[in-house]
Amino acid sequence: MGEVMLALVRTFGSLKSSRVWLYVLTPALFSLLLSVGLAVWGLGWLVQQMLDYPPMTLLVAWGMVWLAHILAYLGGWMAIFALAYLTASLLAAVVIMPLMLKHLSETDYRDIATMGKDSFVAAAVNSLFASILFVIAWLVTIPLWLIPGFSLLIPLLLMGWLNRRTFAYDALSLHATAPEWQAIRRRDGGQLFMLGLFMALLAHVPLVGLLVPALAALAFVHYGLEALRRERGGAVVTIEGERR
Repeated sequence: MGEVMLALVRTFGSLKSSRVWLYVLTPALFSLLLSVGLAVWGLGWLVQQMLDYPPMTLLVAWGMVWLAHILAYLGGWMAIFALAYLTASLLAAVVIMPLMLKHLSETDYRDIATMGKDSFVAAAVNSLFASILFVIAWLVTIPLWLIPGFSLLIPLLLMGWLNRRTFAYDALSLHATAPEWQAIRRRDGGQLFMLGLFMALLAHVPLVGLLVPALAALAFVHYGLEALRRERGGAVVTIEGERR
């Protein structure tokens, strides 16, 4: 847990940089505009769709129309939030993450050599695949939201998983070799998920939540590069163009 706290402290410490703020605010603005647009144009349609299918139709048949409408509106808002967060996460992973990684590699982690593969395509495919799985899991688990508490727990777990699945690999693909990445994933898998879950919790804080996709990318860069430093027993430096 100490490694997670260290990554979070460094994440918020990085906000002293105006460049980092630019990286953080770009997906936030995109997420805000998308959320407003979806709420204006799509919330009514989403609510009606949910009311037309079980379990909402069952609630209406049982005379609990008020409960069906409450759950339908809750589900509609959660779906809009999830879609906005998902698209902002894709933007953060594909566009913002490489910029953050370059910035931190030149400042806080200059001692760590790049020994992986700088593959934009691999990172984009990883993020897209994670997004597809996230959407499928979201749709499959909707009936479970009727269980008290699950409407809050399931989105948190899914968003925590999405953060880990999207950002952990992208944060290390440039610097870590394949064996190093596998070792870190095995050793730190639980803590990487805890970091993703913390960012998912933060996403539900009003206003702050808009910043979370980029903050999650930043946090995973800090965690990943520090984990790689530990994996290498200190650091691997590049001297005169050679990796040692």
